[in-house]
Amino acid sequence: MHRKLWKVACVDKEAAAAIAEKHGLDPFAALLLSSRGISSDHQIRDFMREDAPLCDPLTIRDMDKAVNEIHRALDCGERIAVYGDYDADGVTASSLLYLFLETLGADVLCYIPDRNSEGYGLNKQAIDRLKNDGVQLIVTVDNGISAIEEAEYIYACGMRLVVTDHHKVGSRLPRAEAVVDPHRSDCTCAFEDWAGVGVAFKLACALSQDDAENILDDFADLITIGTIADVVPLTGENRTIVKYGIRKINEGGNFGLAALKRAALSSPRELTANGVAFSIVPRLNAVGRIDRADEAFELLISDSEENAQQLAQKISDCNSVRQSLEQKIMTEAEKQLQEMPKLRFDRVLVFNGEGWHGGVIGIVAARLTERFGKPTIVITSDGEEAKGSGRSLEGFSLYDAIDSVRDLLTHFGGHPLAAGFGVKTKDIPTFRTRINQYAKTVAMPFPTLSLDCKLRPGFISADLLPVISMLEPFGAGNPQPLFGLYGLTLRSVQPIGNGKHVRLSLSRGNDHIQALKFGVSADVFPYVPGDTLDLAVRLEPNEYMGTHRVSIYIKDIRLSKTDDRLVLEQARLYERIRRGDSVSSQEAVSCLPDRAYTAQVYRFVRDHTFYEEDVDLLCYRLGSDGSDVCKALMTIDILKELGVLIADASGKLTVDASRKVQLESSQLLHQVQRLIIK
Repeated sequence: MHRKLWKVACVDKEAAAAIAEKHGLDPFAALLLSSRGISSDHQIRDFMREDAPLCDPLTIRDMDKAVNEIHRALDCGERIAVYGDYDADGVTASSLLYLFLETLGADVLCYIPDRNSEGYGLNKQAIDRLKNDGVQLIVTVDNGISAIEEAEYIYACGMRLVVTDHHKVGSRLPRAEAVVDPHRSDCTCAFEDWAGVGVAFKLACALSQDDAENILDDFADLITIGTIADVVPLTGENRTIVKYGIRKINEGGNFGLAALKRAALSSPRELTANGVAFSIVPRLNAVGRIDRADEAFELLISDSEENAQQLAQKISDCNSVRQSLEQKIMTEAEKQLQEMPKLRFDRVLVFNGEGWHGGVIGIVAARLTERFGKPTIVITSDGEEAKGSGRSLEGFSLYDAIDSVRDLLTHFGGHPLAAGFGVKTKDIPTFRTRINQYAKTVAMPFPTLSLDCKLRPGFISADLLPVISMLEPFGAGNPQPLFGLYGLTLRSVQPIGNGKHVRLSLSRGNDHIQALKFGVSADVFPYVPGDTLDLAVRLEPNEYMGTHRVSIYIKDIRLSKTDDRLVLEQARLYERIRRGDSVSSQEAVSCLPDRAYTAQVYRFVRDHTFYEEDVDLLCYRLGSDGSDVCKALMTIDILKELGVLIADASGKLTVDASRKVQLESSQLLHQVQRLIIK
């Protein structure tokens, strides 16, 4: 089931009206600000201003030491290595600091480790290479804060180290001339939520001796891409930088970014922050996942349009390969669920495969988490060694879960929503068992969908678009507004995009709208004309032949008459029974189908095109409010066990009318009956 718990922000309309009047804002803009908790005079002024001041970089702990050490290296003519990371944040940070040090006349090179052969951060083999290249000072960007052993090795090799990072700080700092990380407990700077590229920018500002505006003008595009890519909050200083950087990206000053933008877009247009996130960032990340991130670095520092165009095309080709690899792993993961259906009842889903590409398993984990509404881990094995990457739901710390099995791991790191680790292949089954045992001890949240407010369909017009754009740039901490349209009657479903998507015509009273739902074909779209639906939508500009319109894009859709929480609780009850967890006799009784109910389900599947994931819709068609979702799921499983129902790879159910069976012969039915007896 793809069901989520919809949550509409609580908005005080009178307070929003007062905000609009006091600050001269459009009432709808004030309503959106209020829905996001931006309501005080100070918050509103900071959010809306275009020229918020940048904090003094020397207020970041050890920044003065980093400046002194780099100037010392410059004065002595020492070779400096910028040591980066292979993702978009690391590559933009590397490019920025490399280009800036070049302007200072530095003898500088850049080293970015290979994701697949070296992994994240400093490593001894790379340090040896840099020593052989005559490097005397290593400056890290977007890494280094946890490189305790590697830092000691740098000094053993006769080199020195400056760390600039933005990741959480452990109990011990690495040996270095300076450790610049705004998350240090002894750092008192006013802002701390920079990406790695943001910290590199602050270092450049400190080195330039108060020339921050010119440095921002030179590098705002790179800082913006890394900031968006690393999903740090687009608030405070980040918001100021990204506002400026989006303009610079669209002006096209950087040859590499201009070429990548052309390669990414089917037609010329200006990018928003969301556009950067979905077109530029995946491509910069892809080359580090599939090949070496050096090519992304070369693209960003290129001073030749021809060279930039060639690199941009190669990077876009890597992105296409990345998409194919993702789909291949997704298909194999789904096959594992078909072959071992009990896996889908786990609290934490763990998939593993031999030779899956390690560069894309994190993205696959994110897609599977979104699909199944559960924390998901994807592991790839290479002989005796394996590595995994996981994603989680807000409210369930994947870091804590993986920490609970750290004795099985060769290494691990991450944060509550994403983590990575190494594990021996032989220990994967034990890992799966124990991480699910841990999950049993903590509350598992439901997947949620946050709405800014409800809208009347008749209120939607192109006039809303400039009001919404006042809240740009959108991203982490300031997501694109999502609106709820409630109680709409579906009038028609039209396939578009070669049948890959649908256009819905809907109405409520005298108001009529059209909305687009991507990624679903008309033949599997579960709703029919006459259904009353709720939509969660985004509003986007659409210009056609000089006319500006508003397009309505559907993020989620549900029947108006069912209760999200009830449906999700019923689905959880079903999983508890299928896992063999303890349930009450009353709960078991509520999930036990009788002959009449089983016949209803059988006839419905026989007479309709039906997919297992739409079980809440089946309940509605049978006249329920969703309180029998568990019983419906159990009925389907029983009929599948008896061979009466057959599910194909897509989850589509069909009836084998030739089968004549007795309901009482189902082992699953007996399992539920035993729970009642208990």
